[in-house]
Amino acid sequence: MVARAETRPRLGWASTAFGVEALLLLCAAAVAAGGSEDLLRDPGRLYGLIVLTAVAMGIRNEVVRKLAQHDLTTTVLTLTITGLAADSSLAGGSNPGWTRRASSVALMFGGAAAGAWLVRHSLVLPPACLGLVSAICAVAARPSR
Repeated sequence: MVARAETRPRLGWASTAFGVEALLLLCAAAVAAGGSEDLLRDPGRLYGLIVLTAVAMGIRNEVVRKLAQHDLTTTVLTLTITGLAADSSLAGGSNPGWTRRASSVALMFGGAAAGAWLVRHSLVLPPACLGLVSAICAVAARPSR
């Protein structure tokens, strides 16, 4: 999908990718909703949930990589934290992009805390909420005509 994106405007393919991610996550929520809270007793449902969320995460990572936004990584949180420390004035650096990096770390920790809270209440809530957020991003990223 990202390979075909080279021919489309940047926001157009990012919007499409967010939309596909939203669809996959909402499907994952439906898979989770169709079973009991103990997915270990239903391996087909468990692996379906894993595959749907893994593909959604892979699409997100490739889009972020393709957008090439500096200082923002979705899966390499430690690299962002390392960049903050290594480029800090305490380490003799000039702190390039420190606000973006610090915001990224804070938002990732906030997302992790929210996800942990949601999982405590239901297995359906995390993918459903993430699917909704991705759908909102898909609409927001649509290029205006």
